[in-house]
Amino acid sequence: MNEVTNTRDELRFRRMRDHEIEAVRELCLDAYLGDYSWIDETYAADIADVESRAENHQVWVCEERETGQLLGTVTTGNPGESITGLAAEGEFDLRLLAVRQSARKRGIGEYLMTSTVALARSRGANAVLLNTGPEMRGAIALYERLGFTRLSERDEEVFRSDGSSFTLLTYRLPLD
Repeated sequence: MNEVTNTRDELRFRRMRDHEIEAVRELCLDAYLGDYSWIDETYAADIADVESRAENHQVWVCEERETGQLLGTVTTGNPGESITGLAAEGEFDLRLLAVRQSARKRGIGEYLMTSTVALARSRGANAVLLNTGPEMRGAIALYERLGFTRLSERDEEVFRSDGSSFTLLTYRLPLD
């Protein structure tokens, strides 16, 4: 499956094409580094490593149909595989939801998430799982608005290269 149908005719949710790697890298760095000053060099390198994500997982984009401009992206596992290692049997997980700064306030994040949930349903998942940082308040508000709830028992402590740490928050949406 390379495209998922969603209800916004002006947008398309589809798999990233090989020639778009650099554009997706720039989009991800724009979204994350523009919002979060705490991102260290190691995490920035992970965000920028679109090649590895595309090689090992599935990178999806939100494209404006009329212009072809890439507005956002999200990464999922291949069918039947977990991308984070947190997903239990039947759960579908995702990483690195990003919306280009200039495309904010247009519902692109919600479009990406509802398209990803539709993808999870099409793969027979019983839930969608993700994790996020506590500083990512806008993302957390989106997830909660879409019905995701916090699973604190699956949170994880993450250590930054400077020795500081934070709790990676886990959220889950049942697909019953």
